Amino acid sequence: MAKKLSKVLLYLIVILGAITMLIPFLWMISTSLKTAPETIAVPPIWIPKSLQWGNYVKAWNEAPFGQYFINSIIVTVVTTVGQLFTSILAAFAFARLKFYGKNILFIIFLGTMMIPGEMLIIPNFVTLSHLGQIDHYGALILPWLASFFTVFTLRQTFQSTPDQIYYAAKIDGASDWKYLWQVLVPMSKSTITAVTVLQVIGSWNAFMWPLIVTNSDKMRTLPVGLQAFTTDAGTQYQLLMAASTFVIIPMVILYIFLQKYIIAGISKAGLKG
Repeated sequence: MAKKLSKVLLYLIVILGAITMLIPFLWMISTSLKTAPETIAVPPIWIPKSLQWGNYVKAWNEAPFGQYFINSIIVTVVTTVGQLFTSILAAFAFARLKFYGKNILFIIFLGTMMIPGEMLIIPNFVTLSHLGQIDHYGALILPWLASFFTVFTLRQTFQSTPDQIYYAAKIDGASDWKYLWQVLVPMSKSTITAVTVLQVIGSWNAFMWPLIVTNSDKMRTLPVGLQAFTTDAGTQYQLLMAASTFVIIPMVILYIFLQKYIIAGISKAGLKG
């Protein structure tokens, strides 16, 4: 009886947490479909009398969101592919290869995860400024082509792969390169999918760094463009919420379809130290 009661209580807590997190999202969508007077009505109106789909068209046309989308897609794709490639190679080296100082080097890299990202803003900005990359794609992409969190996660997964598979591949004449891409990577697809989705979401939602290194509309990403639009739109809350909705929706859809891979990948990464 006590076990059943605790299970019911757990479900209630989870449901309450889900509702709490959904309310702002649902309010955003509701407000995006309201008229201007309805957005400031007291008491608040949840369901508009008539759905104002034109708010999305108006919001899209009042700022160069098309360019923002293109920039976000380019930055997200390039940083994700680049980071995944470098992380797979580094993770394989730490998990399988033997070289002098490997464990010490891994501990040093592990320590870098404790450094706040804000501490790297000025050094990265100065470096990219000297390279002439400010307000260019280079500034938005180069600092994120390596991530030790991704390396660490993949290394844990690679280490959980039985040694017998590696030795069998070597007996069959496979090189380390062939074993990595034809055996290990396919076997680790759940973790790779998980870190890929996390990187895509992180790149898509990045705000602080793109805000610092971009000065013009032609280089702004969606979050930065949305912030600029917030200033331009003023108190037109229905347009602000419409713009926020079509910025957020792609990542919501991505997460809904791939959430099982994220959970499975992160779980697998913690099986072996």
